[in-house]
Amino acid sequence: MSTILLFLIIGYINCCNFASAEVPKILPLKEQAQVIDRLLEDKIKTVLPELMRKNDIDMWIVMAREYNEDPVIRTMLPAIWHAARRRTVLAMYDAGDDASIEALAVARYDVGTVFKKSWDKEKQPNQWARLVEIIVKKNPKKIGLNYSNYEAQADGITFSEHQSFLAALPKKYHNRIVSAEKLATNWLEVRTQNEMVIYPQIVNIAHHILAEGLSEVAIQPGVTSTEDLVWWYREKIVSLKLDTWFHPSVSIQRADKEQFDHLRTFDKRPAENIIQPGDLIHVDFGITYLRLNTDTQQHAYVLKSGEYDAPDYLKTALKSANRLQDIFTNNFKVGRTGNEVLAMSRKQAITEGIEPAIYTHPIGYYGHAAGTTLGMWDSQDGVPHTGDHPLHANTVYAIELNASTNIKQWNKEIRIMLEEDAFFDGEQVQYLNGRQKQFHLIPRQNKSVLGK
Repeated sequence: MSTILLFLIIGYINCCNFASAEVPKILPLKEQAQVIDRLLEDKIKTVLPELMRKNDIDMWIVMAREYNEDPVIRTMLPAIWHAARRRTVLAMYDAGDDASIEALAVARYDVGTVFKKSWDKEKQPNQWARLVEIIVKKNPKKIGLNYSNYEAQADGITFSEHQSFLAALPKKYHNRIVSAEKLATNWLEVRTQNEMVIYPQIVNIAHHILAEGLSEVAIQPGVTSTEDLVWWYREKIVSLKLDTWFHPSVSIQRADKEQFDHLRTFDKRPAENIIQPGDLIHVDFGITYLRLNTDTQQHAYVLKSGEYDAPDYLKTALKSANRLQDIFTNNFKVGRTGNEVLAMSRKQAITEGIEPAIYTHPIGYYGHAAGTTLGMWDSQDGVPHTGDHPLHANTVYAIELNASTNIKQWNKEIRIMLEEDAFFDGEQVQYLNGRQKQFHLIPRQNKSVLGK
């Protein structure tokens, strides 16, 4: 059994049992930096050659000025660099014939352990001239630059940098410049084997924090507001020396006249909505750790007096959303576009009597990452361009969707909104640390003590 599969199985067994246990180990900052640098060096050596050859680019140039970073260069800097320095130019050259990628830094110093200093300012004062010298010496057939009309994270070269580079580059090489959109996207979306040993633990940490917040540790019904809980998550993240890539959201569905509005789960929710018994709470939450991101949405039910479990009608709604997850992930296939998977999944779900909304995105170095987009909450007929990007093996997605259910007892429609991080190995989708299949209960119930 592979190490990756073992981690996934353990995560599945442990799913939704987080609040009673301590948060899994989080490395000290120095060790985090060492891990980040090791993962980067491994990816340059083991993944980049295949990606450059697949995209027929033998020289990839990524450049940025300090605090105006190309989204790709941010993933290639050493952990102790918080930004590019002055102008940082990275040139990756593939000589072919199974040779290693030559990773050069046209900068005043090495860029980490991977990119070796290739510019001596005392010998050649002009940085652009030195870059041109390297290009002339290597004589690449295609020079990839990060510009794209559609993929934001592959559009990192600024106008001024592009213009300065062209002005320095001899005309004979201009027609060799191509967009590195697909190469940059592949670099960002493809995960290495070593990353996938670590990723389940990162999601495990996120699940523990999420579950603790959805418990009496953070919530006192009748007192705690949704905004109180949002800021509890922010404070918890900081206390653990972690980061987040977005502000959490907390929303409530309950037996009232309020109808579901997707915008309310983002920026239109009441600021002081007090959590009460009988509420169905929804949390959208993520962390950043070891340069990888998580994105999770789960639900909790606040027990009324005399209740020991969530009502059956809510549990039935959750099962419907779990079924939608299964329909959707079973349609993943290498080469299928996001729009194709979206359309076939929606059709099958509707045939089974489920009212679906699917808005899944790649995740990795960025929360909303480059790669195959599979719907947006307001684009259920497909997403131009990024939705036409085909699925690739060894990619991770935030499986984000919701299923609508009419609750007669509340005289209204509710949405079970789920999001879980999952790995597509090219054959199947595997949740990195399980998925929610039962509600978190507030307060937690010890059935052996209560006799229920």
